[in-house]
Amino acid sequence: MEGEIRNFLKVWLSILFCLCCCYAIGKAIPKGKTRLLFLIPFVCLFFYLPLNLSTIFLGGNTAFYIAWLGNFKLLLFACGKGPLSSQYSSRSLLTFVSVACLPIKIQENPPPKSQNQENQPPVIPTDQTHKSSLNYAIKGVLWAFLVVIHDYNEYIHPKIILCLLCLHLYIFLDVVLAVVAVLARTILGLELEPQFNEPHLSTSLQDFWGKRWNLMVSSILRQTVYEPTRNISTRVVGRRWSPIPAVLATFLSSAIMHEVMFYYLLRAKPTWEVTWFFLLHGFCVTVEIVIKKALKGRWQLPRLISGLFTIGFVMVTSCWLFFPKPLQRRADVRAFEEYAALRAFVRDCSHAVFGRPSITRSH
Repeated sequence: MEGEIRNFLKVWLSILFCLCCCYAIGKAIPKGKTRLLFLIPFVCLFFYLPLNLSTIFLGGNTAFYIAWLGNFKLLLFACGKGPLSSQYSSRSLLTFVSVACLPIKIQENPPPKSQNQENQPPVIPTDQTHKSSLNYAIKGVLWAFLVVIHDYNEYIHPKIILCLLCLHLYIFLDVVLAVVAVLARTILGLELEPQFNEPHLSTSLQDFWGKRWNLMVSSILRQTVYEPTRNISTRVVGRRWSPIPAVLATFLSSAIMHEVMFYYLLRAKPTWEVTWFFLLHGFCVTVEIVIKKALKGRWQLPRLISGLFTIGFVMVTSCWLFFPKPLQRRADVRAFEEYAALRAFVRDCSHAVFGRPSITRSH
């Protein structure tokens, strides 16, 4: 773990230096092809740097923050769009670097409502922006429970283990991203948009992927893939049906990036189950869109029924296509071993700094 921590620090010092250069490029070169040309080497480097890390926790998070989100933000920045081009991100180097390398998005004043809000990004009410402390306390307890129960996997049915992994993935992402957001909010003094919006309350796949699950990724994919594809498709199939190819292109892009993330985590050639997972969900979302357009709001399932169908479909397809490969490569075992190694490393560091507690013996 000491060697991985050392590599982690080197990688992130390189990332911070590169982002300082990107900030200077943005100040000196106007948006367009020239800025893109200067940023491309940094995009390539950000794909390479996570390969120097081998752990799931440190390497996986670095790959997600930099190779995916960071690179997509830089590509948008080259065009003068995205979170790095906002009035807040461009006003200081610290804010720019924080937004570029962390999975956060500064909450700006919401735009005025338009008459046609179909297929527009959802505006989440202010009272839902920050979840309660009790909410995260419960999730923290559940996370600890899932870590403990992993030691008894041999006594649990494999299908139940898969369901627990689905729950573990959600809680892990929600808690870790929330901690990052709290630190960033404290440093920057700005309001941030939430990363999740209670995905277990989803009433459709469109609701799940577009408005509730991993909103940072949804926002980035919307700007880099969905909107450009929809604009192009409008000229071919018209505005009414242009969301369909845009949705398919977005899910295909997400599939490719998930395959890249799996390579960083597992260091194994892709077997494309994850791609089929996202293509299946993309196809089902397009079917939902077609049905909704045909019904025009005249009929819909009760929220309870549609919610159960949605979460059930996500969990079944995840157990079928998403989790088998990580389980075959023992990613879950590695992750829990890393938890233990990280705890031991922190404990040893605290003993080295503060000294071991003295033990007094009575005679």
